[in-house]
Amino acid sequence: MANGGTGILTSSTAAMAPEVARRTWPRWIALGVAMLAVAVAAVLWDAAGARLLLGASGAFLVVRGALLLRGARTAPAELAGRARGLGAVATATGAGALVVALVSEAAAATVLLVAVPVLLLGAAAALVGRGGAVRRGGQALLVWAVLVTGLLVAAGLGQSWERAADAATVITALAVAVLAVPVLVGASGLRAVAARPAPAPERTISAACAGCACGAGGCGA
Repeated sequence: MANGGTGILTSSTAAMAPEVARRTWPRWIALGVAMLAVAVAAVLWDAAGARLLLGASGAFLVVRGALLLRGARTAPAELAGRARGLGAVATATGAGALVVALVSEAAAATVLLVAVPVLLLGAAAALVGRGGAVRRGGQALLVWAVLVTGLLVAAGLGQSWERAADAATVITALAVAVLAVPVLVGASGLRAVAARPAPAPERTISAACAGCACGAGGCGA
């Protein structure tokens, strides 16, 4: 899965203009570092680890949704409707996650307990429907999702659902840390793109010299 994600990021960053990459790579670095920090803090902070994870995820979705809604104003008509829909869903979901994170640790842990299997199985099903390496990554994720779901159910039935919720919090933190890796790799690729020299401007020949024998540059016009 890491290779698949990295490949997607690398291919997209390679085609990015250097001036855009210069603005973008520091944001990706900050996002990747923040994801790692949140994951580590959530594992170490027993009293509010689930709230931290759910709140950080909600904040990210709200910001991402707002950016999609803003971009939809200038997007082509065929993309604007989809961007508005995705932006609205992301904003609403993120706001709901923030509210739950503010309510209590138990509520946040319960949301993670339900969301982890659903998101893992949903992502795996989406990836399996594609081809090539992405399909193989989806199959691996599907196996992992089934194992995680079985582990959580076994913990809930055999011990307690609070214990299962604690396990879901740790699994979520691990997933956030894993997702930070392709973000940081993509930031490295963006930095390499940003370091490329700007292409030299193409020389243009005036209309007066277009039919001249020295129009190729002999007169220096």
